[in-house]
Amino acid sequence: MTLPKIEVPTYELTLPSTDLKVKYRPFLVKEEKILFIALESNNNTNIVNAIKDIVSTCTFNSISISNLPVFDLEYIFLNIRAKSVGEVAKFKVLCNDDKKTYVDVEIDLTKVEVQVDEKHTNKIIIDKNKNLGMVLRYPTINDVELGENVSTLKVESVFKILANCIDHIFEGDKIYPAKDISKEELQEFLESLPQDNFNDIRDFFDTMPKLKHKIEVLNPKTNVKNDVFFVGLSDFFE
Repeated sequence: MTLPKIEVPTYELTLPSTDLKVKYRPFLVKEEKILFIALESNNNTNIVNAIKDIVSTCTFNSISISNLPVFDLEYIFLNIRAKSVGEVAKFKVLCNDDKKTYVDVEIDLTKVEVQVDEKHTNKIIIDKNKNLGMVLRYPTINDVELGENVSTLKVESVFKILANCIDHIFEGDKIYPAKDISKEELQEFLESLPQDNFNDIRDFFDTMPKLKHKIEVLNPKTNVKNDVFFVGLSDFFE
């Protein structure tokens, strides 16, 4: 006897970084089990691997997960989760005004978007007279840990991530692809940057697109309205 096949709905979303349309489906019980086990382990590597596997499977292996910017991966996963376990999720948030009162809130996950700072640019100008600079790409889940804020990391850690995020260096009409430059040369180049340029680099990471959502909550004890921000996928796991 052959058991009936269960039909799974298919949806479509647009990748924030490229406007590419991607088809996806909800995750199944076996995939949800993998995610729960990873979350219970409280191990970042296990959680990241589970997310990558689920996104890859639920998008029918149509995209290269390792090359996706972090915010793309987070956006896809949040949409998969919304269609899998419910579009409205419940959270308990801390009121900022007294730092001790928690309030229960509900968020429609389909309303959460990737937001971009108006001042953001991925082009770093080092010397205007020589037209010398570099173009950066967005970090992937292989470059940074889930929920990690690059702009707050120590200099050494920023340099390590930055070396992996250089797309190319340019001078005038000459282009130097990062893939053709040794790690030693890149390291020497980065260490020779003026301090102002390093601040520009921190601005790149600080203002780059992020999965971000703002809600307003009323503290029942103080009657004060609080703006609470969910930033990055890790905030939606709480």
